[in-house]
Amino acid sequence: MRMSGKKALVTGGGSGIGAAIVQRFLEEGAEVVSADLKGGDVVCDVRSTEGVNAAVAETVDRLGGLDTLVCNAGRTVVGQIHELSEEDWDDGFDINLKGIYRCVRAAWPHLAESGGTITSTASVVGIWASQNQAAYCATKAGVVMLTKCLALDGAKDGIRANCVCPGFTETPLLEGFIEQQDDPAAAREAAIALHPVGRLGTANDMAEAFVYLSSDESSWVTGEALRVDGGLATGIWGG
Repeated sequence: MRMSGKKALVTGGGSGIGAAIVQRFLEEGAEVVSADLKGGDVVCDVRSTEGVNAAVAETVDRLGGLDTLVCNAGRTVVGQIHELSEEDWDDGFDINLKGIYRCVRAAWPHLAESGGTITSTASVVGIWASQNQAAYCATKAGVVMLTKCLALDGAKDGIRANCVCPGFTETPLLEGFIEQQDDPAAAREAAIALHPVGRLGTANDMAEAFVYLSSDESSWVTGEALRVDGGLATGIWGG
């Protein structure tokens, strides 16, 4: 029961990595509210300040406080920079980066009261560039740097901030990306081949990292971008 007594809000908690985080938190003894556009305990669009404020308020009302904020809501943005529409660019940043800002701002007073944690979903492509994903890479690089700034700003309030950088992980988000490729089957095999461990990640692989970073086990860890990527960004891999 590594998270016994923790009160948590997980955005994007209705599927994929978010759903796995919710499940693992519950198994480890936390009380959890899942916020998502579709499903979850609370309907929340992280593009809406009012929606985020309402989700945080409802979470605090249900649980009697807030110790752990997981900012997981996100979307892929596929396309080379000269082909990408301004609408897709803006929406990607609104969800992947500004969504975290909205959630953190709403949750901050409660996290300061509890000496809580902020753990966000970044990506290995926030530290390792990928062709045809300029906007997505930029948003996730922003999450990594935002995490470092949150760690510094939160230190005086006892708030720790970290992020997880997944490699290619078996989620609806990845499936959507693969299906957009010219040859989805070949794209899947190519993605697997990039990882020295020899497989794609699972949502549970990522959830275990969130348990660690959101629990007291990591009480001396803040400002960290933890790669959980099967060795993807370790170096050149020849297969």
